[in-house]
Amino acid sequence: MSPRLADLAAAVGGVVRGDGERRIEGVRTLETAGESDLSFLTNPRYHEAASSSSAGALLVPPGLERLPHDLLVADQPYLALARILAALHPLERPAAGVHPTAIVAPGARVAASAHVGAYSCVGEDSVIEDEAVVHPHVVIGPNCRIGAASVLYPQVSVYEGTLIGRHAVIHSGVVLGADGFGFAQAGTEHVKIPQVGRVVVEDHVEIGSNSTIDRAMLEETRIGEGTKIDDLVMVAHNVRVGERCLLISQAGIAGSSTLGDGVVIAGQSGVSGHVDLGDGVQ
Repeated sequence: MSPRLADLAAAVGGVVRGDGERRIEGVRTLETAGESDLSFLTNPRYHEAASSSSAGALLVPPGLERLPHDLLVADQPYLALARILAALHPLERPAAGVHPTAIVAPGARVAASAHVGAYSCVGEDSVIEDEAVVHPHVVIGPNCRIGAASVLYPQVSVYEGTLIGRHAVIHSGVVLGADGFGFAQAGTEHVKIPQVGRVVVEDHVEIGSNSTIDRAMLEETRIGEGTKIDDLVMVAHNVRVGERCLLISQAGIAGSSTLGDGVVIAGQSGVSGHVDLGDGVQ
């Protein structure tokens, strides 16, 4: 049965103004919502649209409560919206087990509660921990670790020695651990410098589609806990990204740079090599 408005309010620490018994079947925009839907108003400029919306209930911040609707009032409505959407649309987890078409090296270890999808490959001595999900067509090289409850979507490539923490989300097309771009000059020839380090992705990191994180030349390229990376982001070798950073689409971080905690790199921004950015820089 659909949750009551009062149930949703209790789940997000909000309060109801109106009928808390109203059943909510989904969340929709102000323009498309119907009487069984919850919509939201987080910006006063849309007050007129909210007033005329057919939504059965509205999620609003304090101070925007003069509306002809049942209301769920929350101090942080955007955060409340995120939690409500997660509650109404829980992610479906595939059943535990290894698909018959997957190839798992004899020395690899896959937890009984983990899932390895069709045509995926898991290299020698790699570990897939409890409740991790490896979707179809993922390639995991040797000596890697996929942490508990992490999810790798189709077409992810994880090179040798890469470590991924717990509750990470790696979207389609991501490449973790490819060689850093390092060459020495010998006359007119470019001589490749072997990249023998690794990539470490800490807990609760999310990496968007078609982003790339290169392995270090000697030690490690590290992505700090809770950092969120958008699609089409490039992180070069030896970079260290702090905790809870945001790297937005088409940003590029050049080699051996360091980002402190809580750094925000906006879309199409670039960080030159060997640059240090302190905590909270935007």
